[in-house]
Amino acid sequence: MEHIIKKLAEKRQAAISGGGADRISAQHKKGKLTARERLAVLLDENTFEEWDMFVEHRCHDFGMQDHKIPGDGVVTGYGMINGRLVFVFSQDFTVYGGALSEAHAEKICKVMDQAMKVGAPVIGLNDSGGARIQEGVASLGGYAEVFQRNVLASGVIPQISLIMGPCAGGAVYSPALTDFIFMVQDSSYMFVTGPEVVKTVTHEDISAEELGGASAHTLKSGVADLSFENDILALLTVRRLFNYLPLNNRQKAPSRKSQDPIDRIDLSLNTLIPDNSNQPYDMRELITKVVDDGDFFELQVNFAKNILVGFARIGGEVVGLVANQPLVLAGCLDIKSSTKAARFVRFCDAFNIPVITFVDVPGFLPGTDQEHNGIIRHGAKLLYAYAECTVPKITVITRKAYGGAYDVMASKHLRGDVNFAWPNAEIAVMGAKGAVEIIFRDLKGEADKMAEKEKAYKERFANPFIAGSRGFLDDVIDPASTRKRIARSLIMLREKKLENPWRKHGNIPL
Repeated sequence: MEHIIKKLAEKRQAAISGGGADRISAQHKKGKLTARERLAVLLDENTFEEWDMFVEHRCHDFGMQDHKIPGDGVVTGYGMINGRLVFVFSQDFTVYGGALSEAHAEKICKVMDQAMKVGAPVIGLNDSGGARIQEGVASLGGYAEVFQRNVLASGVIPQISLIMGPCAGGAVYSPALTDFIFMVQDSSYMFVTGPEVVKTVTHEDISAEELGGASAHTLKSGVADLSFENDILALLTVRRLFNYLPLNNRQKAPSRKSQDPIDRIDLSLNTLIPDNSNQPYDMRELITKVVDDGDFFELQVNFAKNILVGFARIGGEVVGLVANQPLVLAGCLDIKSSTKAARFVRFCDAFNIPVITFVDVPGFLPGTDQEHNGIIRHGAKLLYAYAECTVPKITVITRKAYGGAYDVMASKHLRGDVNFAWPNAEIAVMGAKGAVEIIFRDLKGEADKMAEKEKAYKERFANPFIAGSRGFLDDVIDPASTRKRIARSLIMLREKKLENPWRKHGNIPL
């Protein structure tokens, strides 16, 4: 038995050593942790249970049969984050550059299948040169097997991707199918075709970082949610995000007691909105003053800044927050903000997280660029997401809610459960000036009369009471009491049950 145990120890050490000391050193010189070091940071201490440590590839072409390393370039298994179960895979760049083989893919599929069976999230740490070209179509088939599981798991268990090195070609589509993507600045990148192919085909000379680095995907494309200076910050932030997520779609997100009173009044909110309705203010200030302990986990911070999305707690319970941001484009909805918010609302709906919406929206952003790039279709995504959503929905109109944007932003007409407005809210088809110019176009050029008509229109329509008189608002509330009123509404909605008509699936305007 002793010699068998010794052989087992040697096999384990070979797997733990990965590509060897030189390659591990090269990984560290790039400022990157190894696959196992990353798991040590991500998971609670001494909770990782590794699977398939001794799996090896089955390729016999190009001399590969003479180069086998136990584990085959990916570390898989399960562990705990703050005492809650999670399945993980971590690609090992020191072994074949983390390239995916058929066996490598089978390891990933195995933990994904098990995660679905037991109802636990999957976190993937991606650091791979792509498909292992020595295996040809077998490695491509391996990717497709992973993609299929990503799709089946979508809306059933949370899926999180960390891009911690290269992720190119077909490899990018697995993270793209997951719920959240984090990247590491200057060491991770994602693209379907690399800089060399781009240069050959389009004659554009661009670096990997410019083409698909963290800044490209958090600022421009919106593919990634957040980026971080190094591996450790990214991993620790995933641990924080994990605290807001349920294990699966049949469970509630974890509660956390807070000393912040749910009936807390914040008088400073009474002066948050400027007297001049065209003057901006920071919607984040409202969010942080309403949620427990001012703790707001914002996602996609640098993309589509005219809308804010993220998680927080109110009364200890997790909520998803969507809010127009008047500091950027006056809070208008455009293509990017519509898709950003729609995806977030659909995640919350899939995982039983109530949605709180703060509205200050003058409308959809006008312009030929928006129209020709499909603002109608993309705006409809947000409309669809809110209309389909069956979790508790609470809406607070803080200032402007004009035109179709009023409807889209979780209005009572889209089955909003509780709809509040602040006393200064302006709910109308459009702003007073534009409305008067249309209604009284025959007075154009008569400034005094137009000003008088504009004032009269504003007094008559630019307030919350007409909407309130029709039951489109449940109450007009003091801004200072916003937290208390939302918290009470959440308690009332705790046992809400609402089902959509049976269907295989809807046809969201993609």
